[in-house]
Amino acid sequence: MKNIKDHCGIFGIFNTPGASRLTYYGLHALQHRGQESCGIVTSTYDETKKRRIMPMHKDFGLVLDVFNDPQIFDTKLLGDAAIGHDRYSTSGSSNNRANVQPFRVHYKNGNIALAHNGNLSNARELRRSFSERGTLFLSTSDSELILHLIAQSPHQRQMDQIIDALKQLEGAFSLVILTDDSLIAVRDPNGFRPLALGRVGPPGQNGKTGYCVASETCAFDMIGATYLRDVEPGEILVIDRAGCQTGDFSQYHLPQRHGVSQCIFEYVYFSRPDSKIYGEMVDKVRRKLGKQLAHEAPIPHVPTEEKAPIVFSVPDSSNTATLGYVSECQKLGYRCKYEIGLIRNHYVGRTFIAPGQDKREMRVRVKFNTVDGVLKDRIAVIVDDSIVRGTTAKQLVRMVREAGAKEVHFRVASPPVISPCFYGMDFPSHEELMANKFGSTEEMGAWLGVDSLAYLSVEGLMKAVTSANEHSLGYCNACFTTNYPVPVEMGITKEENDW
Repeated sequence: MKNIKDHCGIFGIFNTPGASRLTYYGLHALQHRGQESCGIVTSTYDETKKRRIMPMHKDFGLVLDVFNDPQIFDTKLLGDAAIGHDRYSTSGSSNNRANVQPFRVHYKNGNIALAHNGNLSNARELRRSFSERGTLFLSTSDSELILHLIAQSPHQRQMDQIIDALKQLEGAFSLVILTDDSLIAVRDPNGFRPLALGRVGPPGQNGKTGYCVASETCAFDMIGATYLRDVEPGEILVIDRAGCQTGDFSQYHLPQRHGVSQCIFEYVYFSRPDSKIYGEMVDKVRRKLGKQLAHEAPIPHVPTEEKAPIVFSVPDSSNTATLGYVSECQKLGYRCKYEIGLIRNHYVGRTFIAPGQDKREMRVRVKFNTVDGVLKDRIAVIVDDSIVRGTTAKQLVRMVREAGAKEVHFRVASPPVISPCFYGMDFPSHEELMANKFGSTEEMGAWLGVDSLAYLSVEGLMKAVTSANEHSLGYCNACFTTNYPVPVEMGITKEENDW
């Protein structure tokens, strides 16, 4: 629910005037994916130095705060190519300024910059190997390892160096890589994290065709770009002055080793409902989740002389699932009414940022408030997308009861979260997950203080997602099942990396 940190948002654009400004807007659209820090790197030709350079601006904070001076775009971040990054740390300390992305280096083959969404599951092994060779690290992020692999590759051609480095990676990595003459978009063979390709403006506008890539298509909508397709799992997509090319399959695709396993939690919680990921609109999938939940855990029956139960979401990520749930319950013959029972304050940081349990609970009250006139003397059914620690859910139930609700029922549009994620989501540890603290759903419900608690089943989750997305390639649901598609023993934790 609200105790998970989104991973990161990445954006890249090439062959487009004013690239840094468009990247700024793209990052703003992706702000929900990362709110710790952000940055932009551009590529331009310096007439004084007579060579290409990569100006960079990045810092802690939101996009609107880090880029609050328009002069940054007019005098510093010049050029028609750029990459950008919104960060939430899943590997490497969140307080280390060196971990703020994008990363930019100059090496024997020129300039190169990189922005990464995901987690490398073999990061510890790679770091140990570099350390034994005397490599010096500037950050504690696993993303830096990719640049070292490129710089230390024995190949001479830059593209061969990049491919050589990518073939050594395990785990989750959607990447945008900016070189002096190209933008390269990469998605790991499992396709854990989404990445989409778009076109900026009409084909051949001003003699050029501009392209962009982003974690979600809502970034394309922000800048008026046209969605073309997803970057395929394992694809290395090269965009240069000649246009957009995928190249020969054997050279520009990474080998499949574990099959496709796209993160299903992107549909459950992370992505914006107005985005298309994995080839389908998030809104459509979430409505399907709500409808499936209605079949498995419908509204409680009430006598006809009583008022119909009211159903409301925990805003905002569960809004569309709640709409699907209510409409399907009504079709099944259950009396219920969709209401707005909770109001969210959008000017408050996410609840998990608050240190300590007591402060976290206070943040719930700061972030949410009840609509007392709606709840008083009514049977209330709260719908949320997921429950992780349960801290937020427990506090919300208490607030709804204090507002005068006659009964409080809780419905969750996903299965119980029982496993941490090692592929780019900052889940709590195994012991912190609410579902692992209790032996049954009834015990969890008693702890939350609800009259009933019900989750969507794993089978129901998979049925809803695959029926909504006819182009399904396969999904990772390890956080619900412990079925990890890629070995995770070598993952680096944030605690190990903190300086």
